[in-house]
Amino acid sequence: MGDTDGKDEKHEAPPSGSAVRDDASESSCYATEDDEETQIHLGPKISIKEHLEKDKDDESLRRWKEQLLGSVDVSQAEEVQEPDVKILSLTIISAGRDDIVLQIPESGNQKGLWFTLKEGSKYNLKFSIKVSNDIVCGLKYTNTVWKTGIKVDSSKEMLGTFSPQAEPYTHVMPEEVTPSGMFARGSYSAKTKFVDDDNKCYLELNYTFDIQKDWPKS
Repeated sequence: MGDTDGKDEKHEAPPSGSAVRDDASESSCYATEDDEETQIHLGPKISIKEHLEKDKDDESLRRWKEQLLGSVDVSQAEEVQEPDVKILSLTIISAGRDDIVLQIPESGNQKGLWFTLKEGSKYNLKFSIKVSNDIVCGLKYTNTVWKTGIKVDSSKEMLGTFSPQAEPYTHVMPEEVTPSGMFARGSYSAKTKFVDDDNKCYLELNYTFDIQKDWPKS
């Protein structure tokens, strides 16, 4: 989704949860395709408890780690675990209208038309994100849109670094405006992905949506 005029703009908006932004992770997420193919060898993965015990005599580091980990129950996080990220829902927010709340299909493939937007309308996307097991670093949203088989929009948004917590995070994307005019109306296909700094993909969502002259009747 997004402006379907072929421009690729990067916006930044802070998540409304307690995610901690990681500027180093952000720069790596906006690497070129050639950079993404470079093999990066990381050190061994350690548990959250081990993270806290390292440098425990350094008060500033200890406070930073506690802020990052938030409400994590360290007693339940002794083993090394892979972070688990689930995108629970997508909400389309447009002033003067009820929010459109869409549940994410488990398969990642939404059958049939998912939603319809009015041409020339301003809107924001809001995602509900559940993070479990371990910290996820540099979570990034990418979205590509096609019309009649031609790519018309591609966008990226850095969401941030998130610690596991019981309650879902929410992240509101920057405001966008749907294109307008006879040639803008019609059906679009899109692919949305959520990946982290290690290029691990947590969701690949394929769906179709329409842009029409008016909002659909309730």
